Amino acid sequence: MGLQWTAVAIFLYAEIAVIVILCLPFISARRWQSIFKLRIWNFMARFWNKVFLTMIIILIVLFLDAVREVRKYSGKEIGTDAKLQPNMFDHLHMKLFRAQRNLYISGFAVFLWLVMKRLVTLINQLASVSGNTAALQAQAQSANQTAEKYLKDNELLKQTLMEGKGDKATAEGMELLRKEVEKLKEELKTSGDALKKSQSEADVMKKQTEGLAREYDRLLKEHQELQIVLSCMPSSTRPPLTRPACRLWS
Repeated sequence: MGLQWTAVAIFLYAEIAVIVILCLPFISARRWQSIFKLRIWNFMARFWNKVFLTMIIILIVLFLDAVREVRKYSGKEIGTDAKLQPNMFDHLHMKLFRAQRNLYISGFAVFLWLVMKRLVTLINQLASVSGNTAALQAQAQSANQTAEKYLKDNELLKQTLMEGKGDKATAEGMELLRKEVEKLKEELKTSGDALKKSQSEADVMKKQTEGLAREYDRLLKEHQELQIVLSCMPSSTRPPLTRPACRLWS
């Protein structure tokens, strides 16, 4: 077996091992998805498409080469030389056997490479669907529990009404609401009285301020008149600064 066919055979055995591991029943799809999300796989995901296409091309080229070899040795007819040389017949069959072996190896390698990629994709999809299904089941269970609670409350309410306890409960509730309303009315009345009192005090202060302003104007006027009278007093008794005002007064 040549070097390239040895590499293809090893690659085929590795594919078989990986597919068998992926098909193990005790490893769930969500566990595989968590493994696929590791940092090393995220790093390899950048080159995954290129590696996949490269391997497909290499395996297809080897497969076509194996097909060529099979056609080459299967078309040989045993001639007179083969009859004269019995070893030639065995050699041709050995070449044909090797070509067919290489054909099977490369063909299954291509097939399992496609199967492995598809299997990984299906595992990821199954894990996503399983996660969504679990979330939907949790929501449905919560909705069922809420519905059951509402049904129980409804049945309890119906039972209470049928037993005649509903009117009593309603009356008690109305009495509590009435007391609360009365309390709020009292608080509102108290606030209104306090507001009216504040407004009346503000009016009183306003009137006092107006009275003080009028009194200030009256005192100011009297002060000006006193200054004029003082300026009209005799020169011996008045200051010099009041003489011009006295002329105006005279």
